[in-house]
Amino acid sequence: MSLRDELLKSIWHAFTALDVDRSGKVSKSQLKVLSHNLCTVMKIPHDPVALEEHFKDDDEGPVSNQGYMPYLNKFILDKVTDNFDRQDFNKMCWTLCFRKNMDQSQLFISNDDAFKIWCIFNFLSEDRYPLVIVTEEIEYFLRKLTEAMGGSWVEERFEDYKLQLNSKQQSLSAWELISLVGSGHFSKGMDRQTLSMGINEVYLELILDVLKQGYMMKKGHKRKNWTERWFMLKPTSISYYVGEDLAEQKGDILLDGNCCVEPLQDKEGKKCLFLIKSTHKSFEISASDKKKKQEWIQAVQTCVSLLRQGRPAPHREARQKRRELRLKHQAEQEELELRMRELQTANEAKQLELENMRKALEEAAANAAEEERRRLQTQTELQDRYRMDLEREKMVRQQMEEQVAQKSTELEQYLQRVRELEDMYRQLEDALEDERRARQDEEAVRRLQARLLEEEATKRAELEQIHLRQQRAISETEAEKQELEKERLAKESALQAAMTQLEQLEQERQGALEQYQTVMKKLEDATNNTKSWKHKVAEHEGLLRLIQPGSKGQKLITNWGPAAFSDAELSLREKKWQELKNQPTQAQ
Repeated sequence: MSLRDELLKSIWHAFTALDVDRSGKVSKSQLKVLSHNLCTVMKIPHDPVALEEHFKDDDEGPVSNQGYMPYLNKFILDKVTDNFDRQDFNKMCWTLCFRKNMDQSQLFISNDDAFKIWCIFNFLSEDRYPLVIVTEEIEYFLRKLTEAMGGSWVEERFEDYKLQLNSKQQSLSAWELISLVGSGHFSKGMDRQTLSMGINEVYLELILDVLKQGYMMKKGHKRKNWTERWFMLKPTSISYYVGEDLAEQKGDILLDGNCCVEPLQDKEGKKCLFLIKSTHKSFEISASDKKKKQEWIQAVQTCVSLLRQGRPAPHREARQKRRELRLKHQAEQEELELRMRELQTANEAKQLELENMRKALEEAAANAAEEERRRLQTQTELQDRYRMDLEREKMVRQQMEEQVAQKSTELEQYLQRVRELEDMYRQLEDALEDERRARQDEEAVRRLQARLLEEEATKRAELEQIHLRQQRAISETEAEKQELEKERLAKESALQAAMTQLEQLEQERQGALEQYQTVMKKLEDATNNTKSWKHKVAEHEGLLRLIQPGSKGQKLITNWGPAAFSDAELSLREKKWQELKNQPTQAQ
């Protein structure tokens, strides 16, 4: 996390405290005071004119189209360097915000301890606003605090608290974290002083980058005497003081990548010795025991190794790794949620498809059941019908057998009387001969009528050809219209002549029809004559069945009466007429 990001977190608390109605706006006078204090603490020259130009007054009061953040970045944060006391800077921001947000009477800790927890919160909080500290960082801080107080970490207690926290939210604000620690929930059995010392130790490590501290003996450079000093190890230096109250600092040992630390043999009555070689000086130090000696050697070697590699302090590197892991986990969680949504969408689509298939199957089953019911009903009806047909056929067979027996008796009687009817048959043949002649006359009239119909069809085909040529002539270009008009007149004359001829044929056909009616009259007379003979024969002998001419089948009816030809003859005539109609078309 950069210096700008660390400073912005403390400034955010101060600005939020000045925003009384939580509208995101602060009066210009308060911003002036805040900006002046920030410049003073961070040792930056303050320019009040720039603030006045940024926040210009109008009739409605202080107005800024960009807000306070551009001014803060341009005139304060862009000019800041690392030559100021961050603890003073944090104290100033803390003073602005703690009275509004913290109730001291409800806490088990002092105001100074609350300030240190507030600084730790800023260090461990997420880089998004409003600032919060997530569950993982809360656990990390509470573990550190418990270890610093010399207590044992109770995992079950924190898990219960985490469940309560997750049911409401998954993070805490700075003031909620202070209330959590100040309530003593995770420091039961510890007195106020122990809790304060634990908070101070965690604060020194996380905020002031104190990796190790303690009393050791140091050999002087001038008088060569051994003096007890309070040593504090930071990533880039080792500071030593007269006492642990840090009231008087006696010196610093600057560390860089060229420094080294090595153990020494006991001498001059001093034990547990080790040597720190810096760029300019070497320092002989005596620890209280071998364990402390080894811890200090290991700690200094770790700092030198980090400086050589250009890496930050271990707790800062660990914080960065935790954040990277959270971001990675969050990305994986989002990807998993996306995949789950896609799978859910696909599952819903599949469920819908299965539901449609189920409905289709149910509909098909219902249709199959209905079809089966209909089939059974049809089969039952057919069985009933077949049974009734069989019964009817049995009755008809019985009737036929009775009729055959009766006809056999009648036939014997008929054969006895045939001879008596031969004379009458000869007279009947004469009547049939007259009827045959009448039919021949009818056939001649029919042929005449067919010829007239054929001529009429030919003329109609010619008329259609003339009409088609006339239509084609009309569709020609405008330049040929006059010539085509003359030709059209000639064709109309021919058409008129053809119409006249058609009328003559119509008159001839009417005459033929009259002749046909005359012949039909003769045929009817002959038929009546025949029927009179049949009647006489029937009266003479009821058992005799006369021989009659065979049926010619159903006669065709035209617009002019009964046709004189059969279906086959009509098909043949239509084929010939079609050929005659196509010949002029092919010629063109």
